[in-house]
Amino acid sequence: MNIILLGPPGAGKGTQARHLVETRNMVQLSTGDMLREAKDSGTEMGKMVADVMARGDLVTDEIVIGLIREKLEGDNKGGFIFDGFPRTLEQADALNRLMAEQGQEIDRVIELRVNDEVLVDRIVGRAEEARAAGEPVRADDNAESLKIRLLAYYKQTSPLIGYYYAKDMLSAVDGLGSIDAVQGEIAGLLDA
Repeated sequence: MNIILLGPPGAGKGTQARHLVETRNMVQLSTGDMLREAKDSGTEMGKMVADVMARGDLVTDEIVIGLIREKLEGDNKGGFIFDGFPRTLEQADALNRLMAEQGQEIDRVIELRVNDEVLVDRIVGRAEEARAAGEPVRADDNAESLKIRLLAYYKQTSPLIGYYYAKDMLSAVDGLGSIDAVQGEIAGLLDA
């Protein structure tokens, strides 16, 4: 089964993806992780990624699709989880074409719905807890940065909700529930 996890920054996509990797033997395709891995790999694609990142430029959709293609050609285990991709309608179309080329498809898109105000409180609280425990705090785990990231999400990524709804692929879960409750809702959707 191949799924996409949608939701704003801090909604819990990474946490839920890690759980699916552990419990369903799925492969998490996080674009950030893939870019860092490629940069350090020494492959031709990796050298291209390293060069783009060294210049401070944004990695093109073509490069990201190329990285995803490499992953899709490997062992898919229990299926793929797309976490952080697609972010735009153009990327969604490119992903559909790539999946068709590979003889695969996206089986389900799961939106983690959250209330923005509660989300900001959650992220700020997470940063305060980490700081109090002497753990590292993400530079963007603050109210101002999160609001900027949310604005980018609503401008670029939220149109995907309508896109996948129109394709009858979208399901939503309450992303503000406990981690276990969200895991249970996702499991129910995947087992239906």
